[in-house]
Order: sequence, then structure tokens, then C-alpha cells
Amino acid sequence: MRLLSLGVVLLAATCGVRAESAPAAVFPVAASRPAPPWFADSVGTAIQVVAVQGAGGTKAVIETWQRTGDSWEPVERNLPSDIGSAGFTDTASDDNPATPTGVFTLDWAFGTEPSVAHGLDYLQVDSDDWWDGDPASPNYNTHQRCAESACSFDTSLSEELNGYSRAIVMGVNSSHKPRAGSAFFVHATDGGPSAGCVTLDDAALVRLIGWLRPGAVIAIRR
Repeated sequence: MRLLSLGVVLLAATCGVRAESAPAAVFPVAASRPAPPWFADSVGTAIQVVAVQGAGGTKAVIETWQRTGDSWEPVERNLPSDIGSAGFTDTASDDNPATPTGVFTLDWAFGTEPSVAHGLDYLQVDSDDWWDGDPASPNYNTHQRCAESACSFDTSLSEELNGYSRAIVMGVNSSHKPRAGSAFFVHATDGGPSAGCVTLDDAALVRLIGWLRPGAVIAIRR
């Protein structure tokens, strides 16, 4: 019998068996976190934010955001809004029908309609409810209740709250500095610019009032 050389035998054995390669190492890829919204560094510990972004002229777009831990999630986006007839301003004033930029509290809501709030304080108003806009009054830029003939402030400079079906109070000029702006609300649009308030569709306003909880803020930028 003819014997094969050892080299031939080894070669045959090597070619007849396919070597198995070691599995490639798999390294976890860190999920990329979305960029935080533009207001994230300006709202402190608030967990609900109504974000108002200018869209040119007297137009704006509203988004609502909820924070869970360190993450922000949008609740509603691309809600059309009208702002003050003079656009935006960095400093609120009684003499300027512009919407102030910055971050403000959303403390409570009111209106002639019954409450749709689920966490926010709500006051149903009538003809005796006013927002004191008299800069000479010690109660300037606050809600007051009185019959018009008995009010201690100048009602011609003040806002009759029974003109609003629903509205949310913005904490603009919380120091009540005379002439530094009063009666800034989020309310239903009439189809045009406001005197400085933020407005949106009534159905969206109803959803907003129902969603808001104490501690929410509104962030506004040009």
C-alpha cells in the first residue's frame, strides 16, 4: 500500500474542516438623547411649560411640555397663537400693547364659563369682578371684586373680567410696579392681535386649562 506523506495528510485534514471564527464583540451603543427644548435652562423646577415662540409680526406658535425626571416630552405642538398688536417687548408697560418675553407663572384661571380645570384654581366671574389697572391704586395689577359704583380704583383704567369666557392669569409684573403692565392673560383669540395677551383657539384653551397644574409656567420668546 502506498503511504501518503505526513504533509499531505495534514493538508487534507486542514482543507476538509472549515475553521470557525470567534464571534465579533458587540458593544452597546448609547442612545442619543434629544436636545432639550429652548426654555429648559430658564424654568427652574417647573414640570409643565407653555412655550410661546414668535412666528413673525403678531403671530406665534404654542407648544406644551411635560418634564419627567430630566426628560422633556411635548404634549401638544404647533398651536397657532396671536400676540400683542405691537409684537413682543422685553419690558412690559401699560402704554405698549406688546406681549412681554420671559418666563412667568400661570397661577390661576377664570371666566364666565364653568370650570374645566382639573388642578388649577378657577374663579367663575361676573360683572363685579375686575382687574385693577389703576396705577394710583394700592391694588394695581390684582383681581378685585366690587360693584362698579363702589370700586376704590379707576374702573376706566381697569379690565372687566366678565368679558372673558375663559382665561389664565400670567404672572407679569408680579411686583405690582405702577405702569409696568397689568392684566396679562392667556385667553381665546378673536381672530386678531391682542393688547399684549397670548391668545389661542378656544378648544385648545379648554384643553390647556384642564391640563395645567399648580407650578406651571409660560415661557415666551421672539
